[in-house]
Amino acid sequence: MNRRRQSGMTLIGLVITFGLIGFFTLLALKIMPIYLEHFKVVSSLESLKRTPELAAQTPHEIRNLLIKRLDINMVENVRPEHIRVVKRGGITQVEVSYAVEKPIVGNLSVIVYFDDKIEAGGA
Repeated sequence: MNRRRQSGMTLIGLVITFGLIGFFTLLALKIMPIYLEHFKVVSSLESLKRTPELAAQTPHEIRNLLIKRLDINMVENVRPEHIRVVKRGGITQVEVSYAVEKPIVGNLSVIVYFDDKIEAGGA
């Protein structure tokens, strides 16, 4: 009599595998928009850096210019208090620091911190 050895995944193994795949898919779908918005912030900062005569503008004007660019790009998580503009010796430094909290499921959330900085002007 030949006995064949059974091989394969059990039902519990299959449920655990699909559960993990589902969890990581949900995580990716929740986190991906945060990073896509961050790329818009970086793009807005880079276009601000290429602005002619940026050094001649006041910090308030630079902040307003950046806020307008963020509004055009539909960035929702950066507020004016997250933007810091410092001018020292002909160099303008613009810093955007913010955090995004996104609920995943139930009381589980993810928090992502961003800190971007550009310098313009100088020699």
